[in-house]
This record gives sequence, C-alpha cells and structure tokens, in this order.
Amino acid sequence: GVKLPHGVLLVGPPGVGKTLIAKAVAGEASVPFFYQSGSSFVHIYVGMGAKRVRELFTKAKAHSPSIVFIDEIDAIGKERTGTRNDEREATLNELLTQMDGFDGSSDVIVIAATNKIEVLDSALLRAGRFDRRVFVGLPTLIDRKKIIELYLKEKKHDIDITKLAARCAGFSSAALATLINEALLNMIKRDGKSIIEEDIQTAAVKIEHGKKENSILSEQEREVLAIYQTSKAFITGKKVSLFDEGIQKSDRVYYSKSAMRQRIKEYLSGSIGVEVLKGEPFTIFEQDIKEAAAIAKEMVEKYAMYADAAILIDEVKNELRNQFNENSLKLKELTEIMLDIEEVEIEK
Repeated sequence: GVKLPHGVLLVGPPGVGKTLIAKAVAGEASVPFFYQSGSSFVHIYVGMGAKRVRELFTKAKAHSPSIVFIDEIDAIGKERTGTRNDEREATLNELLTQMDGFDGSSDVIVIAATNKIEVLDSALLRAGRFDRRVFVGLPTLIDRKKIIELYLKEKKHDIDITKLAARCAGFSSAALATLINEALLNMIKRDGKSIIEEDIQTAAVKIEHGKKENSILSEQEREVLAIYQTSKAFITGKKVSLFDEGIQKSDRVYYSKSAMRQRIKEYLSGSIGVEVLKGEPFTIFEQDIKEAAAIAKEMVEKYAMYADAAILIDEVKNELRNQFNENSLKLKELTEIMLDIEEVEIEK
C-alpha cells in the first residue's frame, strides 16, 4: 500500500542545474519525460492555459510510468489573491486538480523547478502535491573543481584547476560553463592552442557584471562572507554553506515568544558575528536584517509580546555579541573550515 510521492519541487538559485537533475532522473528511470515551462501555460485567451495543463497530463498518463517536468513553475503557481479570477488562477486551479486526480496506478510523477518558493501558492505545497522538496544550492569548492574538470576535459590548457575553483567562489555551474566557454573563445581570438590564465581573466571580466556573488570575490570579501555564514551555523546548529541565502523558513503554525526571539537571533547572527570578529559592521545580506526587524515588529504590534521593537533588537544583538566574544576562538576555527571546504555543520 505504499505510494510514490506525487510531486517533487526542486528549489535553488538560477543556473545550478535543476533542469539537468530532472532530465537525469528521467534518464536513470528509463521513462518518458514531458517538459513544459511555466510560462508556456500563460495564454492571452481565457481557458487556454487550463486546456494545455489537461493535455499535458492526459499525454503523461497515456505513457505512464512517466515524468512531467514543469520549469519555472512560479509563472503559474503564484499565491492566489482572491481579488479576481484571471487566466493564471484558472490555470493553477487546473494544475491542482490534475495533481490531486492521480490514483496510485497512474505512475506519473511531477517534478517542478523554481527559485522563488516563497511566492508559490500554499495549495501547491501541501501534502499530496509538492510535498517533497529538494534544495539545490550553489556548488561548493569540491563541486566547482569537478565541474571545471568536466568542461576542460579533452581541451588543452595550462590552468591550475584547484586555484581557479577557489577563485570562482559563488559561481553557479552555468556560470562556470560560461566562464570556460568565454575563455575558449578568447583563446581562438588570440590564435592560441591552449587555454591560459589570460583567457580566464578576460572571460571573468565579461561575466562579472551579474550578481555580486558571480564575480570573483577578493580574499577579504570571501573571509567576511565565511564569518557571516559560520556565525549563522553556530546559532542555528544547522548545516550552512558559503553561499546560502537567508534562513530556512519554518513550517510551524504557532510560535512561542522564545521561538520568535530565536528567529530574530538567527537572522542577526551573521552580521553580529562579522562585527565581533572584524571589529566593525559590514554591509552584507540586508534582507536578513529586514526579516529580523519584521519579526520584532510583529511581536510588538501584532502579539503584544514586547513594548518596543528597537529595544528588542538591541537586546538580541547584545546577547549575540556576548556569545560570540565568549566563543571567538571556536568561531575563528570554524571560519577556517568554511573557507577551506565552503560548508560547516555544528551538532548541538
């Protein structure tokens, strides 16, 4: 009587290989693979999006066992407002119905990809639909080394792969592919026979105009980021990677006063850790500070747990400063580990 999960949601930043993972799953399972992007369901004519969803699932069921892959599902899966019944909401309703309509013998699994899980409708994420979530992060140092080796396979080069992998902190696998490809193009332009350091530098300049993390970080920037993430790992007691963004959301419905205060502590831990070890505050991940302020405001205005949000934030900051000062040696040791392997897990 055991049933397979109906839906698997791949969550992660752009360019980390979510679509490739879905293709690999279909290849390993040796089953038909039906690909559709979320935007292809969005149509100017009312009812066309829902019709396309029905057609996709009818075809998948006819060829079961099979895998349906919906890329960028946030294009149709955004939270419904209830203010109007537009075409996108009709399409989402049809998708919800089709996913619920599976019986145990249909043998169809839906895999979807998104980099914005926070905007998805709660009905999509509930048990029985996309109840299995796989978080795909940016590649670590070891991952980047293997990816670069793969792209340089059977190509002549005079590059220290280990050093290049360390310098490309924050690059996604897609960014690494672009870097190597741009280096190859530069090699051809200069009429060279193998890739040299000059080609990599030229390629890096071309792709550095993207996200800050997609640029080659300086040693100081990398150290600050490592302290920030290590401080979060120290307070949360969870595995944290060098390029993780934010704190993982909790599914808890009812929070205690101490649990909400702990959430504020987790959000502020990174910036205070940097302040303690570097001797001054740095501008890094302002979103975490906003989240902490929002929780403090809720505790004051919504739940009347405290009288003043600013005083609450200051209290938590002072707690963190004391904790980090007492454990500064441990924090420095963990930061070295973070710089070395780009992830830290602290067992509590």
